[in-house]
Amino acid sequence: MNPFDVIKRPLITEKLVKQQTTQNQYGFEVDQRATKHDVRQAIESLFQVKVLQVSTLNMLGKQKRVGRTQGKTADWKKAIVTLKAGDKIDFEATKG
Repeated sequence: MNPFDVIKRPLITEKLVKQQTTQNQYGFEVDQRATKHDVRQAIESLFQVKVLQVSTLNMLGKQKRVGRTQGKTADWKKAIVTLKAGDKIDFEATKG
């Protein structure tokens, strides 16, 4: 898979920002068909960093309701990537 097809977007939440500073872990929304191996290769090629560990989670969409209409948000996959000490990803510098 193409690295740009594997990684959809970085996740920037309060919890993940804290993990970036304390545990050197970064979160990404990834393609649902992507494996841990695909995510590792994509991160290493896009950001030139060394990945130590990849954890993936399948996130189920939430039930939503607007008036009488009910629906559901899409299911998605999240990857938490642990980098080697000293490596870091700067999302501000990688903006297109």
